[in-house]
Amino acid sequence: MGVVAKATMLLSSRGFFFAPSPLSLGLILPERNRMGEIRGLNWQGRSLLILDQTRLPLEEHYQECRVWPDVVEAIQGMRVRGAPAIGLAGAYAVALACLEYANLESVEFHSRLTVAAETIVAARPTAVNLAVTVQRVLEAARAASSVRESIESVIAEAQSIDSMDLEANYRIGAWGATLLPDDSTVLTHCNTGALATSGYGTALGIIRKLWTDERLRRVVATETRPLLQGSRITAWELSREGIPVTIVVDGAVGYLLQQGQVDAILVGADRIAANGDVANKIGTYSLAVLGRVHHVPFYVAAPSTTIDLNSPDGDTIPIEMRDGAEIASFNRTPTGSESVAVYNPSFDITPSTYVDAIITEVGIARHPYNASLREMVSSHD
Repeated sequence: MGVVAKATMLLSSRGFFFAPSPLSLGLILPERNRMGEIRGLNWQGRSLLILDQTRLPLEEHYQECRVWPDVVEAIQGMRVRGAPAIGLAGAYAVALACLEYANLESVEFHSRLTVAAETIVAARPTAVNLAVTVQRVLEAARAASSVRESIESVIAEAQSIDSMDLEANYRIGAWGATLLPDDSTVLTHCNTGALATSGYGTALGIIRKLWTDERLRRVVATETRPLLQGSRITAWELSREGIPVTIVVDGAVGYLLQQGQVDAILVGADRIAANGDVANKIGTYSLAVLGRVHHVPFYVAAPSTTIDLNSPDGDTIPIEMRDGAEIASFNRTPTGSESVAVYNPSFDITPSTYVDAIITEVGIARHPYNASLREMVSSHD
């Protein structure tokens, strides 16, 4: 078992859960910014800079959001995307609302802030991180004794969420790397890198750790229809760091696995139910099933804030349905008949039976997830 064997494993009928921190296992976390990773969100004190991911890789354009509705619109328009990044953007959106309402009396301030927060949370319903982070900054505002202190507390809490997410990503990378063999070829879906988080990434964080440890052969990135997050963003992130990456269309994955060209599948998550069912970018379920058929392990990497114990299973997770124009056209050029109906779910649900392990900053959870995830969340609290 290598390094993992050094962990104190809680082994029972409830499954495996690795409790110690990566540092206690002798796992070395990478130096911050060692690889010159890019940040998709930058707080400016009174505004939020968002790298417009819809323009990548052709253009690196930052949108400056000075009022909170601009952040909501950026989330809905997928200029910022990825569950952790959406959550962080939501926290900073509340900070902008605080600044907008700074001159109101306390009662009106908190009333307006609550309404703004509800609108922010509703921007995208599937990822639980958005609701969690907005609730955290709201609680910070309500605990303060004045409007001024509320504003200061919200900004401080949002920045704390920012730094904590970055640290979590490095720990996810360290934990996940213990599961992969040397000289791995890893398949990933959508984008789970620095731009989907506060930096470094979740599934891509594991890939980065493998690369710095000289244990990675190649990454295979799915194109990820309909908005091409894999070919536009993941490939861009990896190639700018010199990590070998090959793009495949989503429909080629079955053949790739059939030919034995992949050692593991690594994906992120937008919400993980209490039983281990995983909501993630549409197409994830297909990868998990194909992985099981071809005996390729399927791993999910996400911060513990993505675990939603209030959702007992995947059936209770809301699935966002997006505009059919995302499929019926590309760059405003029609790709099909306007008279044809389009079905465009943004996410799907992968049943826990297809998930070999869930990797968080706290440790690695395995079957049965109802017990191991609950224990993971309680230990983190």
